[in-house]
Amino acid sequence: MSTYDENYARLKKVADENGLVFNPDEARVQKVIGLMSDNYDAVAEYVCPCKQTQKPPVKGKDILCPCPDMLQEIEKDGHCFCQLFYSPDEAKKS
Repeated sequence: MSTYDENYARLKKVADENGLVFNPDEARVQKVIGLMSDNYDAVAEYVCPCKQTQKPPVKGKDILCPCPDMLQEIEKDGHCFCQLFYSPDEAKKS
């Protein structure tokens, strides 16, 4: 199984466990998960590509996905900062 496929399954589980869905924009989902998977291949950590400050990634130096603020961001905005995870209601609006 590819890093992308493993990461997708991991993030889908996170979404399901929290009553969330992925962004209805499949291209956005593929981009964010793809970049995160690239980070994993580089440093063996699921570094959040949208909040990443170290380029290229450095192990132990950046925020991992799901980030600690994810649920608060979704509660406030209907989606997380990366626009990967959405509340079901917000996803219906998109």
